[in-house]
Amino acid sequence: MAALADNGLDLVSEGSIYPLLARLEREGLVSSYRAPSASGGAPRKYYRLTEAGGAELAGGRDVWHAFSGCVERVLNDRESTGGSAP
Repeated sequence: MAALADNGLDLVSEGSIYPLLARLEREGLVSSYRAPSASGGAPRKYYRLTEAGGAELAGGRDVWHAFSGCVERVLNDRESTGGSAP
């Protein structure tokens, strides 16, 4: 969770991350494994992308870049023409 907060995603809660990871695992997009905790506590669960997950991520990135490019063009056009939101 600290890595999410460190990257500006501090609004994402554990209550939404872990159910999402479970769903991604059921769909075969991530796999998990347990490893001993460095602090000696309960084993920690780690997740990693599967090959199918990597392909899904690549496709999602393409969709995101196309979408964000369109939004960027609209915003830049509004700035250059002095337009305002309706």
